[in-house]
Amino acid sequence: MAHAHGDEPIVVGLDPDPGRRAALGWAADEADRRRLPLLLVLAQNVPTPGYRPTGGRPSWEEWNESLHTSGDRMLKEAVAFVESRHPQVRVSGLLAEGHPAWVLREQARNATVVVVGSWRLSALQEVFTSAAVALPLIAHAPCPVVVVPEPEQVPETEHAPEPEHVPERQRHFVVGVDGSRHSAAAVDFAFDEAALHGSALRALYVWQPPRFGTPDEEAAVQECRRLLSETVAGRTADHPEVELRQEVVPGHPVQVLTEASEHALGLVVGTRGHGGFTGLLLGSVSQGVTQHARCPVITVPSA
Repeated sequence: MAHAHGDEPIVVGLDPDPGRRAALGWAADEADRRRLPLLLVLAQNVPTPGYRPTGGRPSWEEWNESLHTSGDRMLKEAVAFVESRHPQVRVSGLLAEGHPAWVLREQARNATVVVVGSWRLSALQEVFTSAAVALPLIAHAPCPVVVVPEPEQVPETEHAPEPEHVPERQRHFVVGVDGSRHSAAAVDFAFDEAALHGSALRALYVWQPPRFGTPDEEAAVQECRRLLSETVAGRTADHPEVELRQEVVPGHPVQVLTEASEHALGLVVGTRGHGGFTGLLLGSVSQGVTQHARCPVITVPSA
């Protein structure tokens, strides 16, 4: 699917369950804000839950036909959902065979962002379901990946607006800063998102105090503040409309960022740091916030 330069689509991986629409709604809203086309991708490698063999064990041809028939129906329903929500968004669908993580990684080559959903499951189930798509995608996609948590109970409504419990004056994004050059891309993306949403931006540097204390804790915190200020320097000039709040918070990054996500519109982190938030490729912090954050998590690869 070819697109003009600067017109790369927002790609969203569809959940086979039509009741799970949070990621699709987020992607449609983002496409509308950015005035970009939206590509809906349904990747299947097993028959969908609605499939029932006509009699006896299904043949390979029946399975294959079932995949295409039910897949086409799901894509049409998802396209109709987007068109009713944002009639002006250019939307198209792609039905692909293969593991969703691999299919979406291929589509990420020509995407502005890739959006997928996740839902709360046991630790064992997470490994084989939503995390099995999101984590490998984040580790290898060349563009930002957005993981949108599904609500605990999906209301029977076509629209899934931003949470009503977030007062207008508290609308904000959170970006994790670790002082490395790798977090610069995340900060850039966070400023863009805050500007698009007309929201504030909370830049957090999470300082992990040494286990046995440090001779000069105040000096260590001051150094964190300096690194944070250096990382966000210059961005405020490009986005003067974005209210920026800078904070150095002691604690474990996963816990601090998860708590910060509670009332945020989105949490932005980098994917490749050195001993900071992410370690090599995809470290425990990125993985932790992706699975536990209470808002959409946007992971941004270094440029």
